[in-house]
Amino acid sequence: MPALRAPLALVLAGTLWLAGCTRVGPDFQSPREPWVEHWNSPALEQISRHRPQPDFLQWWRVFEDPTLDALIAEADAYNPGLEIAGLRVMEARAQLGIALSGRYPQFQQASADALYLDRHQSGGRNPRDSHSWQYSTGFDIAWELDFWGRFSRAIESADAAYFAAQANYEDALVLLRAQVADTYFILRTFEARLRIAQENAARQKRSFEITERLFRSGDSAELDFQQAKAQYLATLGTIPDLEGQVMRTRNALAVLIGRPPGPLSELREREGLIPLPDRAVLQEVPANLLLRRPDVRAAELAVAAQSALIGVAEADLYPSVTLLGSIVWSATTLDGAPDNLDLVAGPGLAWNLFDHGRIRNQVRVQDARLQQLIEAYRDRVRQAAREADDAATGLAKALESERIRRESTRAALRSLDLANAQYREGFADFQRVLDAQRELFQQQDSYLLSRSDAVSNLIGLYKALGGGWYRDGPLIDEGTRERMKRRTDWDDLLDEPPAPARPDADSEQGERE
Repeated sequence: MPALRAPLALVLAGTLWLAGCTRVGPDFQSPREPWVEHWNSPALEQISRHRPQPDFLQWWRVFEDPTLDALIAEADAYNPGLEIAGLRVMEARAQLGIALSGRYPQFQQASADALYLDRHQSGGRNPRDSHSWQYSTGFDIAWELDFWGRFSRAIESADAAYFAAQANYEDALVLLRAQVADTYFILRTFEARLRIAQENAARQKRSFEITERLFRSGDSAELDFQQAKAQYLATLGTIPDLEGQVMRTRNALAVLIGRPPGPLSELREREGLIPLPDRAVLQEVPANLLLRRPDVRAAELAVAAQSALIGVAEADLYPSVTLLGSIVWSATTLDGAPDNLDLVAGPGLAWNLFDHGRIRNQVRVQDARLQQLIEAYRDRVRQAAREADDAATGLAKALESERIRRESTRAALRSLDLANAQYREGFADFQRVLDAQRELFQQQDSYLLSRSDAVSNLIGLYKALGGGWYRDGPLIDEGTRERMKRRTDWDDLLDEPPAPARPDADSEQGERE
């Protein structure tokens, strides 16, 4: 008997070794293309500079606006879209737990039975009734050995999907912070435009009142009076539209930070101010920042998850070996009847030899899906590069336009002063004053729009390069976590998973530590 145990142990050891080492299907290969590693653009070089502060992960600090800092912090804590993205990370974590369970026996069942027997006999020499109970309990187990990597590939896929969910959370963080900043400065632009409209309306009202008095007294023609009135009313008519835009934009900002629509008291400070840095501050080369973008990483992880699914499908082409076992104990209350304990164990082999191409076509389906995701990833990288280049170009041109329109506004203001002086001295007619007033209003409004466009392109550039992806805080708030725990047994899955390490300013943004 000992002589037989050694070969049996060797066979079992070899089986387990094969189960752990053989994996069918392709190993993941990054779909990155060579050009990405060294990508840059002349526009990006023109409008960016490298310095350690402010941190690229908190790029909005370049505006030196404490109100914006507070709004972004509040959005991080209370925005519902970001909360949903955090919950999807928890969902992916539970899905990974399902895949990890494949390492253990896939079928485990315990059963217990009780049977009452009531026998009535008749005839014979000694007929006798009998009453008894029969009991049995058993435990069945089936463990499919992972010969071909079916379960390890499934774990690999679920693991990649889990990290993709984390990357999607970081992408939601990038988009949210950019949206809060963009909405905030759009609001400040509408406030500034409203102030300019009110100032010009007040200026034009004075001219209208003067021409009205002159017309009523007979010292001026009706034409001057009507033209001044029309221009004043036209400017006055822009104010309600701008006031409506201010309120709608303020409501949009309130919803972004998790508040109901309504006034935001903190916005009273710095009203109408639009700070405009003349450069984007980067701590890393653009190629690394591009690969650091959360949506790019999520697309690459989706490729990794799908690559593993090919192995899961391909494992069905090969036989599966299952270790089966049963333990059954039975007893009865009949006098003299023995109790029984039965142990049954052994391997089982299953092999679908005649699938008529179903399994092979399933492998092909998974492979086609993989190639789709590879193409989607490459397109995502190209689109990311385009977005960054477009934003850099837009910023450069918007800054150029802003400088020109700033000078134009100054010239228009000086022109109005001269027109008013010449009109008072009788060297110019009132039409020149009206033209100067109209031109000033148009130039001031255009200047504010060009300045807003430059700010929007600067925000777009940081967003395109994945700025602001890191957050040192919980994925879901404590109240939500407690409600979910009361509703369902989550064990420790709702505890915060390890956060990605915060990269130093001089480290590569595209890698986790």
